[in-house]
Amino acid sequence: MLFRRLGAIILLVSDIERSTNFYKDTLGLPLKTKSSEWVEFFTKDTTLALHPVKKESKVRPGAGGVLVGFMINDLESTVGVLKEKRVKFFKQLRNESFGKHAIIEDPDGYLISIAEIKSKPAEEFDLLGLLGAE
Repeated sequence: MLFRRLGAIILLVSDIERSTNFYKDTLGLPLKTKSSEWVEFFTKDTTLALHPVKKESKVRPGAGGVLVGFMINDLESTVGVLKEKRVKFFKQLRNESFGKHAIIEDPDGYLISIAEIKSKPAEEFDLLGLLGAE
């Protein structure tokens, strides 16, 4: 096998401070490292990284087909906290065949799937089933 595992998801962002605050303060992700050009969250397994887009770049931040997924233990409580923090929901909390699911948006419009899976191991989790909006 050429590739062993996913090491990082890198989001190109329009305002690194605003995005850092969203992921650190609003979502409560553990900050691993931070500079003006690079921010990393989590300390093991897969890293979520932020990198600012240069104004002259042809690349634009935003949803563009990227969906970051997080597994949550208590989705109803998490949704309540996120609503208090005025996080934008792309898909409201819904009961699905695999458990509970919602999709939120970050400041650049990246979609973030949050799911509470019932008894099904994460290895069998079908991310394609998470994309539908209401």
